[in-house]
Amino acid sequence: MSKEHGFLVIDKPAGMTSHDVVAQVRKRLGTKQVGHAGTLDPMATGVLVVGINNATKFLQYIVTGRKRYNAVIRLGISTVTDDKEGDVIAERDWRALTDSDIENAIDKFRGTFMQVPSSVSAKKIAGERAYDLVREGKEVELAANEVTIHELKILAIRRGEHLDIDVDVTCSAGTYIRAIARDLGTALGVGGHLIELRRTEVAPFNLAQAGEIASAQVLPLADAITKVLPKRELGFDEVVELRFGRRIDKSDVDGSVVGIAPDGEVAAILENREGRAQPVSVFNS
Repeated sequence: MSKEHGFLVIDKPAGMTSHDVVAQVRKRLGTKQVGHAGTLDPMATGVLVVGINNATKFLQYIVTGRKRYNAVIRLGISTVTDDKEGDVIAERDWRALTDSDIENAIDKFRGTFMQVPSSVSAKKIAGERAYDLVREGKEVELAANEVTIHELKILAIRRGEHLDIDVDVTCSAGTYIRAIARDLGTALGVGGHLIELRRTEVAPFNLAQAGEIASAQVLPLADAITKVLPKRELGFDEVVELRFGRRIDKSDVDGSVVGIAPDGEVAAILENREGRAQPVSVFNS
């Protein structure tokens, strides 16, 4: 079994599920302890952060980070899945739309608002995935979630046989880009769906660090996770105390903190509780 602890930043190709990527990484590195920090749909490409061994304990902190995407929205056509994978359910004439119409409509999608996820999503309803219910022909109604669009830039408006909008989106975790495509089309009165999606950033990880499944380099856990969480340098005695499950002196910052041992390895995840730093997870080198 692999003893490496760290992250792979994979440039996921189209046609693969995120689980497919995890399975291939398990095979490549010879370890079952592998997970990912946020699902990408099979049609999507780009950054998929994969944790190996002890790094899987930190994926929860990466999942909640900001995401950035390049996307192409096609106006005038609605699909059952809100993307190009689904059957077309409506087509409307888009030719009367001006660039100003599109820019004004997109402006309403900046900031914080309530978003209804796409019905073909991984959200669960009574224990079943929404996308499984849709495939069974059942009606799906999902509750709206609060999302934040930090930046939404129009890169290009392209008219030809279709009306396609290229956008660059920086958003909070839990934002559905397919839902933005759907809702933008609805706001403009012509419908819309997503035809391309490429994730370019997840928290501090980006495409410049990404590689193919077979060749991506493992980013050492301590180097990578201290870009996500605050770091606390630990003394030898503190490491010993933590490995016995004991609390140590309070950290300077609240929230989750990465405890780094004198040898530079990750020793623990710490949280302040009742005036002391409590080990949430403890790792042996």
